[in-house]
Amino acid sequence: MEPVVNTSVQINDDVSIGGTSPLLLIAGPCVIEDRDTCMQTAEQLIEITDRLKIGYVFKASFDKANRSSIESYRGPGLEEGLEILGKVRESFSIPVTSDIHLPSQAEPASEVLDLIQIPAFLCRQTDLLISAAVTGKPLNVKKGQFMSPADVYNIADKIRSADNYRICITERGTCFGYNRLVNDFTGIPAVRSKGIPLIFDASHSVQEPGALGDSSGGSWEQSPLLARAAAGAGIDGLFIETHPDPEHAKCDAGTMVPLDRIEELLKPVIEIHTVVQKWDISPS
Repeated sequence: MEPVVNTSVQINDDVSIGGTSPLLLIAGPCVIEDRDTCMQTAEQLIEITDRLKIGYVFKASFDKANRSSIESYRGPGLEEGLEILGKVRESFSIPVTSDIHLPSQAEPASEVLDLIQIPAFLCRQTDLLISAAVTGKPLNVKKGQFMSPADVYNIADKIRSADNYRICITERGTCFGYNRLVNDFTGIPAVRSKGIPLIFDASHSVQEPGALGDSSGGSWEQSPLLARAAAGAGIDGLFIETHPDPEHAKCDAGTMVPLDRIEELLKPVIEIHTVVQKWDISPS
C-alpha cells in the first residue's frame, strides 16, 4: 500500500480537513424536520466542538430521495430546506452541508452550502458529480456500499476533470449480503494514499438497509466502537447523524446517536486521531 499523503481541503475560511487539521466533525439530523430542531442541534454541537477544539460542519438533508418507502418522510424540499440551512449558517457562523440528488440542484445548493454532499447510491453519476464540481465548492462523496476503495479514484478523476480538487470521500460500509454492512478499515489508508481526505460515517455504517421492510434498521450503540476503530486506521473526519430525541426522529431513528451522547463518543476518537495523525500508518 502506498504511503499516506497528508493533503488538506479547505471547507471555509475557518474550517479545513486533512493534513495537520484537527479532526473534522460533520453532524446533525438525518433530515431537516423543522427549524427549531436544526437550531437546537447546531447550537449544542458547536458548544461541544468548541470545547473539544475540533472543526465542525452542520449537516441535514433538505430531501432524502432514497428512502425505502414512498410513505417515508423526505424533508421540506430544496427551497425551504436551503432557507433553514442558510439560517443555521448565518446564526452560528458555521459551515453547512447537505446532499444533492439532481444536477439541477447543484447551483442553487452551492449558494448556501459550504460543502456539497453526494449520496452513496449516486456516487458514480457523472452528470451529478460534474454539476457539483463546477460550482467550485468542496465535495464530500459518500463511497457506495457496492464499491471497493480503489473505485473511488475514478470518482475523484471525474471531479478533477472539472478543475475541482477539493474532494473528500466518506466511508459508510460495504454490503455483506442482504440487510448487512461491514467495514474494511484497510480502505482508509488506501483512499488517503491518493491525497484524498477520508471521513468515516459512524451512523450509516451500523445501518441495516431495508431490514424493517419499509425502512432501514440498525443500532447506534455500535457507532462508538466503529468510530474508535476508524480513528485508529487514520481518518481525517467523522460523520455522525444525531438528534435530541432519536426515538421520534423522522428518518434513521435506529442509527441516530442521541445528542447528549455525542461528546462521550468523540473524546476517545479525538485522542486516537491525535496520536495516529503523527504517524504514517501505511506499510512501506
